[in-house]
Amino acid sequence: MAFLRATSTFESPVVPGEGLFLRMPSLADYPAWTALRSESRAFLTPWEPTWPADDLTRTAFRRRIRRYHAEVREDRAYPFFIFRQNDYALLGGITLSNVTRGMTQAATLGYWMGERHAGRGYMTAAVRAVAPFAFGALRLHRLEAACLPHNAPSTRLLEKIGFRREGLARGLVCINGRWQDHIVFALLADDPLS
Repeated sequence: MAFLRATSTFESPVVPGEGLFLRMPSLADYPAWTALRSESRAFLTPWEPTWPADDLTRTAFRRRIRRYHAEVREDRAYPFFIFRQNDYALLGGITLSNVTRGMTQAATLGYWMGERHAGRGYMTAAVRAVAPFAFGALRLHRLEAACLPHNAPSTRLLEKIGFRREGLARGLVCINGRWQDHIVFALLADDPLS
């Protein structure tokens, strides 16, 4: 989007939500991010791609931030960290990736939550906040999300928000070292948010 790429330094929007806000990650977030990811590693491993050996290092985090800025400049992805409103605690992350323009106007929704914050409604609030940003500011038409068939919490979250189940995609994502099937969900710009 032109307004997001107008300058070489991206001014990240703050996206408000119920009791939280979303903001693009910055280098200053490294201590909170690495602490939360470290303590949540066993909790996150069954649901994520294999972490690189140096994933939690400051150098890897710098690379991640540079990649995020490049993806935003190129209108390919919009990563956000999720912060609690009352104390600015980092809760997790949510990303609109694989942005496509032209005929489809779509993006893929991905998210993670620190273990100690899981099950408290924060991710529901974050998805409810990012959807209007995707459909409004980014002018997308479709958000896609996918989860492992046995990931009941994620399935409940997506359906609760208003995503519709579209079917099973075989071998869609390499999770924890294995290509695994995922249930695909979608939310369209004119679908109601629950």
